[in-house]
Amino acid sequence: MPSLCWKHHTLIQALMSRGPLNEQDFHSIFTGVTGKNPGTHQQLFNDYLLKINKELSFVQMELRACRNQYDGNVFYGVVNNVADEQSKLGTRYTVPQIAFYKGIIEAIAHDVLSNGCISNIDALNIRLENQVPTGAGSQSQAPSSHIPPAFRNFSMSQKEKTLEELVRDQWLCFTPDGNIGLGLRSFLDLRSWFRGNDIPACEVCNEAGVKADPCQNEGCTVRIHHYCLKRKFSRTKGEKVCPGCSTPWPLPAFKTEAVEEEEADANGITQSQPSLGSVSRKRARTSSGGDSGTLNISSQLPVPTSDVKRATRSSARLR
Repeated sequence: MPSLCWKHHTLIQALMSRGPLNEQDFHSIFTGVTGKNPGTHQQLFNDYLLKINKELSFVQMELRACRNQYDGNVFYGVVNNVADEQSKLGTRYTVPQIAFYKGIIEAIAHDVLSNGCISNIDALNIRLENQVPTGAGSQSQAPSSHIPPAFRNFSMSQKEKTLEELVRDQWLCFTPDGNIGLGLRSFLDLRSWFRGNDIPACEVCNEAGVKADPCQNEGCTVRIHHYCLKRKFSRTKGEKVCPGCSTPWPLPAFKTEAVEEEEADANGITQSQPSLGSVSRKRARTSSGGDSGTLNISSQLPVPTSDVKRATRSSARLR
């Protein structure tokens, strides 16, 4: 089996040393090492990524592309596809910090309005004791005697410091309105967790609809990313309705030029990232492997509490 050349190594090292890179920067690096522009040499770009992922699979890693759901931009990163005890030894986050992160992403991902964020105050009020399993893998508030001292003693100042670290490391982000959202590394690494925890997928791209527009029908679970709405409805004649329940779907005015550009970008991410595979319009029933990174926690995330699942859009809007 032919080994990777220095050009492949450079692409991998750039992502591992710098973290997730936006599409423009990653394409610039590719052009720098190969002398070819991915825009005009799409097949060459595909071949490089296929070969890289074939080799990375032996060490259970993957070069992956994702969209930042807050602005629709494409990013590339290298993720670790295992989360065993040995890999967890490499994390620099403490157990309480990881539990705090788990609580935040559960609150964001299971928001029935799919706003993709929570307020800073709500994040700081996350209760770590809710992350303690009570038996048989279930999750609810454990008796005080079962709560580790490190969880009980995790102070507000420690939470604030952890938030800053998670944002700096791109596991979380600050949204333009000052709320807490998922960072690029979470979108890259937690794909299997999103599917395993039944986060509704976008009807258009099949990725988790963390930051998405929900159907107006409260009994319908259809979500569509804002950037996917343009591709789906901009050229549709007649009434725009939910593909799941046919409820009318209110839409802003779309510019044709912007839609054409986004369609080209969407085609590019699907074609240029072999690891994503073909995009199915049906929700994937299963997913193989766990997704993890520096935190190495994706496959360890517990199923959210029943209180979160019982929430409705009506009650959420009243908050």
